Parts: sequence; C-alpha cells; structure tokens
Amino acid sequence: MAKSKKTANPNNFSDPKYYLNRELSWLEFNNRVLHEAMDARTPLLERLKFLAIFCTNLDEFFMVRVAGLRQQVEAKVSSKSFDARTPQQQLEEISFMLRPVVVQQHQHFEKKLRPELASHGIHILDYIDLTDKQRKYLDNRFEEQVFPVITPLAVDPSHPFPYISNLSLNLAVVVKNPETEEELFARIKVPKVLPRFLPLPPELGIERNGKPCIWSGIPIEQAIAHNLQCLFPGMNILEYYTFRITRDADLALEEDEADDLLLAIEQELRKRRAGGNPVRIELQSQTPSTVRTKLLEVLDLSENDVYEIDGLLGLRDLMYFMSLPVPEFKDVPWKPVVPSSMQRIKESTFNPSMQPIEEGKDFFTAIREGDLLVHHPYESFSASVVRFITTAAHDPDVLAIKMTLYRTSGDSPIVNALINAAENGKQVSVLVELKARFDEENNIYWARRLESTGVHVVYGLVGLKTHSKIVMVVRQEQHRIRRYVHIGTGNYNPKTARIYTDVGLFSCREELGADVTDVFNFLTGYSRQKVYRELLVAPVNMRERFLTLINREIENVKNGSSGRIVAKMNSLVDSQLIAALYEASRAGVQIDLIVRGICCLRPGLKDVSENIRVISIVGRFLEHSRIFYFYNNGDEQIFIGSADWMPRNLDRRVEVITPIKDPDIAKDIQEILGIMLADNRQAWELHSDGNYIQRKPSEDSSEAGSQKTLMQIASDKSTNASNLIGSKKNSLYLVDLT
Repeated sequence: MAKSKKTANPNNFSDPKYYLNRELSWLEFNNRVLHEAMDARTPLLERLKFLAIFCTNLDEFFMVRVAGLRQQVEAKVSSKSFDARTPQQQLEEISFMLRPVVVQQHQHFEKKLRPELASHGIHILDYIDLTDKQRKYLDNRFEEQVFPVITPLAVDPSHPFPYISNLSLNLAVVVKNPETEEELFARIKVPKVLPRFLPLPPELGIERNGKPCIWSGIPIEQAIAHNLQCLFPGMNILEYYTFRITRDADLALEEDEADDLLLAIEQELRKRRAGGNPVRIELQSQTPSTVRTKLLEVLDLSENDVYEIDGLLGLRDLMYFMSLPVPEFKDVPWKPVVPSSMQRIKESTFNPSMQPIEEGKDFFTAIREGDLLVHHPYESFSASVVRFITTAAHDPDVLAIKMTLYRTSGDSPIVNALINAAENGKQVSVLVELKARFDEENNIYWARRLESTGVHVVYGLVGLKTHSKIVMVVRQEQHRIRRYVHIGTGNYNPKTARIYTDVGLFSCREELGADVTDVFNFLTGYSRQKVYRELLVAPVNMRERFLTLINREIENVKNGSSGRIVAKMNSLVDSQLIAALYEASRAGVQIDLIVRGICCLRPGLKDVSENIRVISIVGRFLEHSRIFYFYNNGDEQIFIGSADWMPRNLDRRVEVITPIKDPDIAKDIQEILGIMLADNRQAWELHSDGNYIQRKPSEDSSEAGSQKTLMQIASDKSTNASNLIGSKKNSLYLVDLT
C-alpha cells in the first residue's frame, strides 16, 4: 500500500473546488437509472420499468429538491452550497443538465422501445392508427367506463381556472361556440382512479410478422381526446393538448410549536394533497403559444419551468406493463432463500399458522449460539426478520418487544405480529416515525391501529427523524432476563425487502442489548445518553466516532503500517467526513467507496484524493445497505447500520450503527464488499470531473455483475448449508479487501 505523503495541507479542504454539487450528483445518479432503460442487456420490460423509475425519481426531485431551491430564491437566501453555488445558480445548472436528458428519455421510448415492444407483440398504439373495429370497441368502453368519471371544467368569467392537482395528467381543450364564434378554454383531468392504458380484447389485437399479440391498446388520454364531442356537445372542438404539473410536496412542519405531532402532520398532509406551489409543467411540444401562455399565467410559472415533451407524458405509468405475463421479457424471478443458519430452526409451536414443527432448534437458541447475519433480498426477510418478531409475539417467555418503524408495507405481517403480541399480554412499544417522507399517511394509519390494540406508540422526537432500524425482544429465561436484538440497514417492510439490498444482524450480546435499551430510552423518555458501549448513535456520537476511525487509519500509515477503508452507502455529502477522507488519502490510506447515489467527494485529485476510488452500482435491486470497513492495522473492524454520510443522518436523525464482532460474519461482509468492488457489469466509476463511466469487462475477463454473483452465492449456500461463506476453506468466492 502507498505510504504517507508529506505535501502541504491545501487550506483544510474548504475550497469549493474539492466538492461536487449535491443536486447535480443526484441527476448523475438518475442518469445511471436511465442507462439501464437503454441497455440492450436489460430485459425488454425491465427497460420500461427503469424508464418509469427514472420518471418517478425525477418527480420527487422536483417536489422536494427543486421546490426547496425555489423557496430559497424567493426568500432571497444568499448563502451558498459548500461547492459555492447560489440557489439560483443551482436551478439554472439543473435545468441545463436535465433538459437534454429528458429529451433523450422520451426519444428512446418513442423511437426505440415502443417499436421493439411492438415487434414482440406489445403494441402501445395511437388512436389515429386504430381500425374501425378497434375504435368502435374503445369508444364504447370510453362511454361505459371513462365518460361517467370525467368532469370537464370550463374557464370563463363565471368559472375561474380550476385547481390542478400534483402530478395529474390533463387535457387543455379549446372549443368554439358555433353561435357566437367565441373561442373558449376548458381543462379535463385524466382520472387517476382508472388505469392509464386501455387494452383491446385479444380478438382485436395486432399480429405482426407471424407473432401473436400479447397486449395492445392506447393511452386513456387519447380515448378522452377523441371523444371530446361527448363532453362538449354542440361545441366545435378546435384543439387539445396534454400537460402535467409538479408541485412542491415537502411538509412545512413547525414541530416546536405543535402540541400534538400526529395532528400537526395530518394537517400538513391535507395541505400536501391540495398541493403547494407549482414548480414544473410538462407540455406537448406542439402546444401553441396561446395555450402555453395561459397555463403559465394561471400557474404562476415561467418559461424556465417548462419541459417540452414529444410523445407520451408521465412515463412513470409504464410500470403498468410489468404485470404482463411474459417472463421472457423480465428478469429471471428470484426467490429469496432461507438463510443457511436458519434452515434448522423449527417452527414455533406458538405460530398461529399451525405449520408443522420441524426438527431443530428454536430461533432464540440459534441466536444464543452466535450472532446471525442476513442479507436481503438474497436471503428471505420473511424467514428471518418477520419470523423473529412473529415468534416473539407468541412465545410465552417473551415479556416485551420494542422496535422502530420508519416505513412498512400496507399489509405488514410485522404490524400484525405486534398487535398479536399486545393481545397476548406482552409489553409492546413501537416508535412510528410520522415524518417519513411520502409515507406519513401510511404511518399514521398504522400508528392508530397499533394504539387501538394496546401497543404503546411513540411518534418520535421533536426536531429529529428516527431512521434507525432496531428491534429488541426481552425474554425471561430460567433465572435471568435476556435481550435479543436485530439491527439492520433497511426498513421493516416485507415488500421493499424483496428489491432492496440490506443486511441485518441478530444478536443477544449483553453490551449490544444494553446499548439498544439505552437508545429506546432516548427515544421514548427524557434520556440524554452520551456514551454507548458499542453502538454508533446519531446525533450523539456517530460523526465523532467515524472521524476517529478514519484518523486511526491515518496514524497507522504515518507509523509505517497500512491503511485501508471501504465504505458502502447511499449518499456521501457530509463535508467533515469528506475532508477527513481527503486527509486519509493524502496520508496514503487506500480508500474504496461504494456510493449508490449522491457523492460530493471528488476522487482522483492530485495530492488530495489520488488514493480514493468511487463506484456506484445500479441494477435490478436497489443498493441500500450501509457497510463500513476499517483495516485497523490488521485488527479489522466492520460496522453496519442505517446511516449515510450526510448531515441530515448525522445531525438531524436518530441513527444506529453496530460493530460486527463475529469473525465469520466479518468475513461474509468483507466478501460482499469485495464482490461489489469487482463488479464490471453494473458498476460505474466516478471521475474527478463528476462524470461516471460504466465499467466493462476486459478482453481476457468475463462479465461479473455483483448482484448476479450474490444470488448465486445465496443459492449455493441454500443448496449446501454446510458450505457456508464463513468457512473460507471451501469458499469459491474468497475476497481479501486488503
């Protein structure tokens, strides 16, 4: 490894040239998502899915990030980002960078994907191309199912311009009164309660090149547009154009002034449903200036807020086609395996499903024998985390269950298990984070349902979001009380656990249980714990501990040893930690960062970050786990948990990160990191100018996608439970991070 360099410290890394802009870095991430939609190696319908994800991501970016910058501009905020850009400059650069990408997205759909879909029997048609029989069928369907739902809204002196809801698709219609020759304007909202696409029956489908029709139909707005005469009888239809708006959707919550946090958030949610100020309008490029000017005037938008679209608006609705029964155009289905360490755990006799009892040990015995690691979605969330909580809910020796809920699914078996636990007389305490963005309403519903069944529900701390992923089960065992904990990197959500990569640790170590107890006391009471035995807890000690760990690597190199850091996270924004990584690089510490999304650090800068490499991995699963490795002069330390290296995580959220003590689990996690660092299929390398270049296999190597490799490993472990990754003598996937 490289040894310490003794160059001068470049002004403590306060110069903006050492940092990439957060917003532009996020746009680069979304570009990588878009690339998956354009990569021929991605199955056809999965490409449509990535187009939809790109559009959905962009909607949220405008609703939150762009809306926030606009508010700063309107408030005449003069402060700059740490890369020295004003809010107005950031808005201008976002627009400059984004516009050609949006054009590229729509051109790719219209000119590449749409024809390719048709060649395989999936026909997204235009109304004007339909046969008479097809038109008759869809017109009848419009009259029966669509027409009764639509409300045309006139705009004139007696009808003010109607409110246009966030992310709604609309038709701007110009009609003429044949008696007065007066031209009038009207707006029609495309109803969200109906599917975006209207299918034709199989007998009216299209066959091309001898290939049968899998699906054919039209966007619902075209059925509406070509039946406008039904909505405006007696009027002459002159023209119509589709448009879509995006509004500010971030909550403006004054927690310090709220007597009832639940009530305050409900009030803010009502405001969000009404929608904040518009921040973007998407228009058909053919929209004439008269219609365009009217829309901008009533929405209080400028030309800078207009995004012209050629073709279909609102491509997020392309997710509709993922329901088609055509596995040949999708990723090979992945069924998470039961972790090898849990295959011999018997079904609890207290499980209400009345599954047969298997030979083996119970869940708590397995944890007592040693810490257990789970890796989702490669390993089953249901067979591990859900099973742990369900078993605890029905075990008569369990006295209490405590957990945090940041996001969960609408039909959560975890919530049902907690309710069962309360009904079984156990002490159940749940912190439900009401401020989880865009999940507030769902969390309010679950909080109230839990409360109604006797669960003690806490809504979080004023000024802090509780983002930690922790569960603690308190159990009476003979003459002692034992605490079992799960600490994870992802949400307790069985649905997202199938597509988000996360790791979690089960343990009953005393020190860990005592720390988790202290965290819950901090969350539910007035505790202001400052010292933890093992855990890194934000906002208490996490940044300080990470800085200490980085500085230790620096000191080891200065003392003639080696230094090595590998960190995996969703985003890297915190300037203090970035500066510490720069110092480590200058000292000779070798640093690899796996950052899925935003990265404000510039790698490869001479005399600053030459020893830092950054990759981002984008694939079928969303890389969500947070893992941190420090060489520590050979006494390696690994941590997992809920926090990214962002100011919001370190200063404004309650986060928990745990050390990994078990040496076999440490090897497993090193292997996960090593496999990702070797990825040459879905990995993108960040260059110092902020651009990402996708890796490709060399001429003498084969393609190695980390997610595919990890699926293979999970399958191998499940097939042959004795060949554990922790048993390195037999492992085919040995990786040495040093």
